[in-house]
Amino acid sequence: MHIANISVPDALNSLRSSSDGLSSVEAQRRLREYGANTIAEVRRAPLWRQFLKEFSHFFALILWVAAGLAFFAESQSPDEGMWQLGAAIVAVILINGSFSFWQEYRAEQAIAALRKLLPPSAKVMRDGQLFTLPAASLVPGDIVLLEEGDNVPADCRLIAGSDVRVNTSTITGESQPKARTPESVGGDVPFDAKNLLLAGTSLISGQGRALVFATGMHSEFGKIAHLTQTATKSVSHLQLEIARLSKLVAIFATTLGLVFFAIGTVIGLPFWTNLMFAIGIIVANVPEGLLPTVTLSLAMATQRMARRNALVRHLPAVETLGATTVICSDKTGTLTENRMSVRQVFVDGALLPGEHPAALSGAGHLLSNIHHCHNLKRSQAAGCEVWLGDPMEVALRSYAEQAGVGGDTPILGQLPFDSDRRRMSVIVEQAGERWLYCKGAPEVVLQLCATRQDGGREMALDDPARQGILKAQEAMADQGLRVLAFAWRRLAKAEPLVEQGLVFSGLIGLHDPPRPEVPEAIARCHSAGIKVIMVTGDHPHTALAIAREIGLVRGPQPQTVLGESLRKMTPAQLQIALDSPEIIFARVTAEQKMLVVNALKNKGEIVAVTGDGVNDAPALKAAHIGIAMGVSGTDVAKAAADMILLDDNFASIVNAVEEGRAVFENIRKFLTYILTSNIPELMPYLAYMLFRIPLPLTIIQILAVDLGTDMLPALALGAERPDPKLMQQPPRPAEERLLSWSLLARAYLWLGMLEAGVALTVFFGVLQLGGWQYGVSLATLDPLYLQATTACLAAIVVAQMVNVFVCRHPREAAASFSLRQNPLLLLGVAVELGLILLIVYSPPGHALFATQAFEPQVWLWIVLLALGLGLLEEGRKYLVRRRG
Repeated sequence: MHIANISVPDALNSLRSSSDGLSSVEAQRRLREYGANTIAEVRRAPLWRQFLKEFSHFFALILWVAAGLAFFAESQSPDEGMWQLGAAIVAVILINGSFSFWQEYRAEQAIAALRKLLPPSAKVMRDGQLFTLPAASLVPGDIVLLEEGDNVPADCRLIAGSDVRVNTSTITGESQPKARTPESVGGDVPFDAKNLLLAGTSLISGQGRALVFATGMHSEFGKIAHLTQTATKSVSHLQLEIARLSKLVAIFATTLGLVFFAIGTVIGLPFWTNLMFAIGIIVANVPEGLLPTVTLSLAMATQRMARRNALVRHLPAVETLGATTVICSDKTGTLTENRMSVRQVFVDGALLPGEHPAALSGAGHLLSNIHHCHNLKRSQAAGCEVWLGDPMEVALRSYAEQAGVGGDTPILGQLPFDSDRRRMSVIVEQAGERWLYCKGAPEVVLQLCATRQDGGREMALDDPARQGILKAQEAMADQGLRVLAFAWRRLAKAEPLVEQGLVFSGLIGLHDPPRPEVPEAIARCHSAGIKVIMVTGDHPHTALAIAREIGLVRGPQPQTVLGESLRKMTPAQLQIALDSPEIIFARVTAEQKMLVVNALKNKGEIVAVTGDGVNDAPALKAAHIGIAMGVSGTDVAKAAADMILLDDNFASIVNAVEEGRAVFENIRKFLTYILTSNIPELMPYLAYMLFRIPLPLTIIQILAVDLGTDMLPALALGAERPDPKLMQQPPRPAEERLLSWSLLARAYLWLGMLEAGVALTVFFGVLQLGGWQYGVSLATLDPLYLQATTACLAAIVVAQMVNVFVCRHPREAAASFSLRQNPLLLLGVAVELGLILLIVYSPPGHALFATQAFEPQVWLWIVLLALGLGLLEEGRKYLVRRRG
């Protein structure tokens, strides 16, 4: 039998303890047996191993091989620029790996936030005396003393206490305090039973003595910590696609290298010369700038999201957001403003609008009840006195003051609100008389009432009157109002606070208005094919009314699932229920929210889920995208989440989804841009080997493009603003590839071939201008050869300047996009132009990249040919648009 089901003496006996606590000897023995009362961390790989892991994934291995080949080539054929290439590749690996490690290291801090919630010490009875001991030394059977403000150090059974109320929000996510009493409970025991105090919660009032029955990882808190640490985070779609791209690049580059080595062997090239060129081919086809460009593009996207109140903690989550198919959202504070106001009043048998509190001046007991029955505290803010506490109670107190009720009367006694009692009562004294005022859920308060107040008279509360009150309650709830009932009675001088024989005085309907931007955000989700599911602890009528108000529910018969029904469903039943086009989950706990998330994942959905409590942490970590509340969320929830809403606003989630979709499209844009230059880097080698011409481009010049001139324009494409049409399309299929065949065909077979044509035309043009004849070999330091290779490099760079504009969209004309939308694009092109001018005309550029200035008229050829590339691509787009 659970310790909560038995009496206090039996609970002490079950753990072989007493009200004086354990002996020191026995406590030490139990400490050795049960272990320290600490949150153990799941054994992880040491930091050095995690650090090295960032340099050993598949794409990094490709880069390591490319660097190794470059250094080998340098050793066999010095002064070809291969050592610079190898050093640059190693630098790319180190910088990108270090940045990725730092991101992952910051992401694994959830356990530190968990530990902060446990107190460092506790007051413990040992050998019949009170000691202050480290909380880590607590064992089952210890007796701890707790008072207002204390954090509970372990799972305990309350054995004695007075006015004990507990803040359980860190465990349950519930903002309302809960009362605790020593009495045993019957039946099945929920982990938040009324006589249990759980580790990680805190006392907000009262004092008590409690029996420890679970410590460390055996406590409910420890179980949550274990789930948070061991919950497997889904591998993002982007991570899978980068891994796939790495394999394709490795296969493609290696195959080309082997093919060119075979061709060289057939045409009789010397072995070492042939091998060096094969290595050059392999290195030329490894996009060294891809990883840093992807990483920086994601980092820039996180900055844009932060400006839209969505703080992204894990870089791959940026892209995953764009694939989201379902959002599971809380109601209060996320879809609504969490700012209560009185909308309707039921008094004297009539429903009245609540906008004019002065009209209720005759309902004295109802207004006094509203005025006194609260748990607010005064505070100073900006020189003004304000009330701190539940927004609902703040709204009620303000309403009573507007109706003319003033002054503060000391509270002589109270029974606090908790989710089990669903009501609170206070005793106040006015004009020498004592009064009991009660407020709570109508169905609960009505059971305590014997009479009702009607026009200043007390009348019997018969069945017709009760039915009228319940009908008024339903009418209010159907409007999305939170309904509270109020009752009172006069107490004799020494009469205790007993909630019986009360006089019903009225109902108040409070409205928590939806955030004004939420209806539009919901509409955007619908147009984007994203399903939004409200998961709330509120009344189902209230949840449905709010859902209709914000446009979340539009059909006549949506499915509403209560938490109790959800708990009894089999996984198959839940997955079938989730097929409903419109479904709301009401009166659910955070644990039940986890069931919904897992069911959606099993259905193949990409799930984003919101949460704010400690017990939300496993669900946040298990979801594809965990979204914590920045204002109301706990540190643990924030640490477990992928994204934090800085304003707790649902619309910010939708904005983040839009940015996520843009990231996927932008990565495709700069992939097209980066891969395009691979062909003009490759074709010179093919022409050299097949036609026995001077090599038009050197390895070090390839490096100038891949890790120099191409970087900033590629980043600019990664910073493109979301296309307005993105949120009018359904989520992309989970199997859709980042590197599609159409992208490869456009980059390699169309734009790449055009660019290669531009580069080789310019190369041969410069040779012809200098009097070169076919078949004549040129020394690597021959001025004509240096000018020709420099012109070839310049042609590739200028063609890429044009290419960056046509890559802004695969179908739409470049002229349809304003340059003001992306200032980084012009900056990127300006830097690209500056770099190529430095390479062509500066002595350091000549020394590093083996270049030499060419005739000025060659620039005219380059510009005209590059513009021709742009015109041909725009013509292709036009034909694609005409075909629809």
